[in-house]
Amino acid sequence: MMEIIASLRRELDGFGENLVLIGADALRERHPGEHPDNFGAGVMAQPATPEAAAAVVRWCATHGVPVVPQGGRTGLVGGGVSRPGELILSTGRLTRIEAIDPLARTAVVEAGVTLQALQEAAAAFGLVPGIDLAARGSATIGGMIATNAGGILAFRNGVMRHQVLGLEAVMPDGSLYSDLTQVVKVSAGPDIKQLLIGSEGAFGFVTRAVLKLDRFNPMRATALVGLPDAAAALSIIGHFRSNTSVELEGAELMWWPFLRDSATERGFALDWLEAGTPAVLLLEISAASEAEARETLEDGLATLWNDLRLSGATLAASLDQSRRFWALREESDFIYRFAPAAPSFDISVPPGLLDTYVAALLGRLKAADPAFDAYVYGHAADGNLHLSVTGPGSAEPERRDAIEDAVYGGIAELGGSFSAEHGVGQEKRRAYLTYGNAARRAAAGAVKAALDPQDLFNRGKAPYRGA
Repeated sequence: MMEIIASLRRELDGFGENLVLIGADALRERHPGEHPDNFGAGVMAQPATPEAAAAVVRWCATHGVPVVPQGGRTGLVGGGVSRPGELILSTGRLTRIEAIDPLARTAVVEAGVTLQALQEAAAAFGLVPGIDLAARGSATIGGMIATNAGGILAFRNGVMRHQVLGLEAVMPDGSLYSDLTQVVKVSAGPDIKQLLIGSEGAFGFVTRAVLKLDRFNPMRATALVGLPDAAAALSIIGHFRSNTSVELEGAELMWWPFLRDSATERGFALDWLEAGTPAVLLLEISAASEAEARETLEDGLATLWNDLRLSGATLAASLDQSRRFWALREESDFIYRFAPAAPSFDISVPPGLLDTYVAALLGRLKAADPAFDAYVYGHAADGNLHLSVTGPGSAEPERRDAIEDAVYGGIAELGGSFSAEHGVGQEKRRAYLTYGNAARRAAAGAVKAALDPQDLFNRGKAPYRGA
C-alpha cells in the first residue's frame, strides 16, 4: 500500500492539490459505508479534476494495479468492496455543480455531487432532478449512473439511464471519454455512454454528467391507504395518473410485516387502519394548490373506497406529518434491528403480477422452512420490490442458496429481473450466473474484454471475467 502511494506521489506530483492520496491509517478513521470491506485496499486516490483521475488510471494501467471506483459507498451489493493490492478511485473531491440551465432544464455536475446537493441547487430555479431515492444525502450522481439507479420516480421519468444527456468518464486505458451533450436529440452513431450507465464501474470511471431536470411542484397532498392487495394499489395509481389536473409524485407499497415494524420503531399509530389489513399504499400527488391536491386526493379515495375494499386512510395534515409518512417507507434500517443480517433482495416484475409473485414467494419460503417470512415493500407503479427474508436461520450462509432460489424463482418467466436498481456487485454473483441470460453475459464479457483487456476496473465483479 505504501509502495503504491509513494510511486503515485513520485510520478504524478505535477497534479499537486488536484490529487490527494489517503493511506490505511486515515481510511480507518472514516466510515466505510454500507460494506465493511469498502476500504480493504488501504489506499485511496481522490482526484479533483477529470485530468487527475485520468492520470491515476494511466498509472494503474502501466503498473497493473486494479482500480475500484467509489462514490458515496451507499451500494448494498458489495460493488465498492476493495482488497489489498488494489487502488480505490474516489469521486469525493469531484463535487462541483458547474451549471444549471433553467430554460433547457439541464444541469452539468461532477460525479461526486450528491443527489441532495443537486436537489437543493435545482430548487432555487423551481426545478428538481427527475429521480429521487431514500439515500439522497449520500448517494452520488456518479454512483447512481454506474448502478443505473431507479428510485421513487422511475414509474414516471424512467431510471438514471433516462436522465443522462451527456457523460464524461475515464476509460480503463486512461483516456478521457467526453460526450457532454446537452440536448435530447442525438443520432450520431453508437451511444457509447449507454455502456457506462449501469456498468457498475466495470467499464470506466464517471467524472461528469449532463442531467435532465424537471419542474418541481411543492403543492402536495400525502396519504396512507389500507389495501386488500397490490391490484388495489395499481387501481388507485391508475385513477390518479389519469387525472390530468394532478401529478402522481409517489406510490410506495408496504406489506403488513414491514409497515407494522416500521411503525413500531417510530411510535407511529396505526389505529386508523382495520385489523388484518394486508398492505398499505403511501400515495402523494401534486396540483395547482395544496387545497386542490388534498380535495382531489380525498375525492378520489372516496370514489374508489367500496369497489377496491379499502380498509382505512389517513391524510397528512402538515409537511411535518407528510415527512413522518415517508419515513415509514424510506428509513428501512429498522429491518436489521428486528432481524439482524437478514438477507435482502431487490427484484422487479410487471406491476400487474405483484400479487402473483408475492404469494408464490411466500409459498416458496415456507416450503424451504416454515419459520421463514419476509418484509416486502417497494415501488408499486413500476413493479420494483425490496425483500428481506426473516426467521430463525435465514441469515445462515448455508441457507443462502435455498433462499435465493425462493426469491428469484420464476422472475425471468414473469418478465422481471433478479436485480432492479441495486446492481450486481459481488453479492449477486450466483444470481447473475444462474438467473441471468447466457447470451447477455457473453456480450457483457466481450465488451469488458474490449474496453478493459487487463481487467483493471472493479475486478471480481460483474460481468466476471471468464464467467
